[in-house]
Parts: sequence; structure tokens; C-alpha cells
Amino acid sequence: MRELIRLEGVSRRYEAAVPLWALRECSLSLTEGDFAVISGPSGSGKSTLLNLLGLMDTPTAGRYYFRGEEVSALSERRRAALRGAEIGFVFQSFQLLEQRSCLENVMLADLYTGAHSGPSRARAERALVAVGLSDRGESIPTELSGGQRQRVAIARALSATPSILLCDEPTGNLDRSTAQSVFELFDELNQDGVTVLVITHDPELLHMGNRSFTILDGTLRENHQS
Repeated sequence: MRELIRLEGVSRRYEAAVPLWALRECSLSLTEGDFAVISGPSGSGKSTLLNLLGLMDTPTAGRYYFRGEEVSALSERRRAALRGAEIGFVFQSFQLLEQRSCLENVMLADLYTGAHSGPSRARAERALVAVGLSDRGESIPTELSGGQRQRVAIARALSATPSILLCDEPTGNLDRSTAQSVFELFDELNQDGVTVLVITHDPELLHMGNRSFTILDGTLRENHQS
């Protein structure tokens, strides 16, 4: 498998009366087909790391390579184009429009990504099939359970055929059983070739991926099985 993401000594400092180092010399390499889970408590640097990986922020120091291209210092326009073409996002809050059908919500991904790879409706329908909601396309989000709404959000991220799904606390609003089913969906998508990175506060979910990491006080380390 080809390397997809590589961080080399990436740090992020926020300027204040007392400068805050949210990340400290983080290094990370992910290849196509990885399913990585990163766990850490609140304030550990998880969201900062996700923002950097998702090209929504830039590092203070270090280098970030995406498919071998250094993207640390790209212009905002170039980063936005790369983000729309390559990266799908799934968040803790489902961010669905309640007055639109599930199918319409998935099709809205085109507005954010600028995707034009074939008919939008057909791609949205395929994405709903992939998350097991082929029969709920005309339903509105308020008619669905929390787990089903998160599946719609995942379908929206998938519809643009991203190279990687970046998931920020995607089970934070779900009960344990539903959270488990969402992670099982991530695993199924990964088995179908989707690269997945999930950030979570729950260390019990670390075993769900083939790679697991812990972040604490801005320092990232990989957990190796003994």
C-alpha cells in the first residue's frame, strides 16, 4: 500500500500571554487502507491534530505530506481544493438539515467539496447503500435514530469518494451499543478500501482499528501490541 499521510515533527503553538503548545513534535505515517484510532482526554490535542490533518490549520513547525506532496505551506485556496477532493469529515454533531431528506443531505456534500464525478443523486444513493440506509433516502433526519443519523453523515462524507475519512468524536453523542455499531460500519468501509482515522476520548474503542495511538499533552505515540 502507498503512504497517504506523513507528519514529521509537527507542532502547533497558539499565541497568548503564555504561548500554548497544543501539539509537540508529532510524527505519524498512514498508508492507504489503514484504520487508525487516536484516543486522548479533553485538551490533549486531538482536535488540533484533526484540524491539521484535515488541512483546516497549518503547523507552527514540522512538515505534513499528503500523497508525497508537502502541504504544510500551501495557500488556503490550494488546501481547500485538496481538502474537498481528498478528505471526508464526520463529526460528533451530525450537522444534517432537518427539513431536507436523507438523500438531499447526502447530495449537499457537493456544495462543500465541489465534486463533479458523475450524477450527484446516483453517488448519494450508492453512499446510502454503503451505510445500510438504502430504504431511508426519503426520510427526514428527525425520523431516524441517532445511529442512523450518524450513518447519513458518514454517507455524506463518502459520496465524494474521499481518500480518507477523518472522524472527530463520531460516537460522542451515541450510547455504547450504537457507538459499537458505528465503529463496525467504519470497519466494513475500511474492508472495502476506505482509509479511516477516528479521534475519540474513549480508550475502549482503540482496539477497533488496525492501528491505535494515544495523545496526551500534545504528544502522540503509537500503541504497539505485545
